[in-house]
Amino acid sequence: MSKASSLRPILSERPKSNPPRRGVLFVLSGPSGVGKSTLCRRLVRHVPGLRFSVSYTTRSARPGEQEGVDYHFVSERVFRKLQKKGEFLEWARVDGQLYGTSRAQVNRSLRRGEDVLLDIDTQGAEQVRRSVADAVFIFMLPPDPAALRERHRRRGTDPRARARRLELARCEVLQSERYDYLVFNAHLESACRDLKSIIFAERCRTRRQRPRARRVLQTFRKGTPE
Repeated sequence: MSKASSLRPILSERPKSNPPRRGVLFVLSGPSGVGKSTLCRRLVRHVPGLRFSVSYTTRSARPGEQEGVDYHFVSERVFRKLQKKGEFLEWARVDGQLYGTSRAQVNRSLRRGEDVLLDIDTQGAEQVRRSVADAVFIFMLPPDPAALRERHRRRGTDPRARARRLELARCEVLQSERYDYLVFNAHLESACRDLKSIIFAERCRTRRQRPRARRVLQTFRKGTPE
């Protein structure tokens, strides 16, 4: 806020509260093992007003994962029931398991002015692209294929599953040019910094700031004080 005395009459007319800004939907995709989950957790801790959308999945929880924090773990029967009722904004089958995003959860957060972060694959991202006009799409790339193989090896992924996921990664990476932003996760800190920069920049886009700016512009239209 400027401290210039010439602006005080204008600022004094500013409303006590600004109209709520509709939240921004951020879609993060990338191959398995690229580090999306780690970066999502870090972003939510360090970016105020950002909420992570907890997906539904039919796969089993991995060591350290928590119900309602990392995923909602459900049976295929429950998942199909939710899908039939139209509860999912997007859903996809990945490596034999089903994943889906709650439409109601996302809409509630966006209406409250919270930004929402989705960690979904390219199939799900394509569905969101068709249904959410102003969503922001970010693709995370490893520095090279060898780094991805090494991350899966350290994770202890079964060799056959590792081969499937690396082939899937190849297909996903080839779709990365459809995304608005590309972030390389060679170093965690730099990747996190890049993601935060994207979020803050998108919040400041003119079309997103227009409801808040409208009242300020009205004060200027009344005439600038001497």
